[in-house]
Amino acid sequence: GINAEYGGYRVAHLFWISGFHFIARIISTYFRVICAIDIHPAARIGKRFFIDHGIGVVIGETAVVGDDCTLYQGVTLGGTGKQLGKRHPTLGKHVFVGCGAKVLGSIRLSDNCKVGAGSVVVKDVPQGFTVIGIPGRCIPVSYTHLRAHETKANL
Repeated sequence: GINAEYGGYRVAHLFWISGFHFIARIISTYFRVICAIDIHPAARIGKRFFIDHGIGVVIGETAVVGDDCTLYQGVTLGGTGKQLGKRHPTLGKHVFVGCGAKVLGSIRLSDNCKVGAGSVVVKDVPQGFTVIGIPGRCIPVSYTHLRAHETKANL
């Protein structure tokens, strides 16, 4: 499923950047139906991109995903309306987005960010922060590590 969709995206993307938009959309639609993952052929995706349990993942037309990023099921990298130009998020390198999270609008998640499951992110996220909640709130990495150690100590 996931490898098929990712391979389908790569083929569709080649057609898209070559100017064959209609063929790219046909390929994209075919793989969306087969895999239940919707990656627009114009999206730009880096190396070693990984979708785990990909059902329901949506990646919009102007989205940019950096190298070594991971998305879980139900993640949306989407727009917030009908504005022209760049309208989808940009993910830096080594970004992790948990199940069901929505990253919306022309925002940037800088390198080494994490988005908690079910979060809704509508503002830029600085490098190394974790985002949780609706709307998403940024938590510095040092606080995240502190809470993880406290949880382990309480077990």
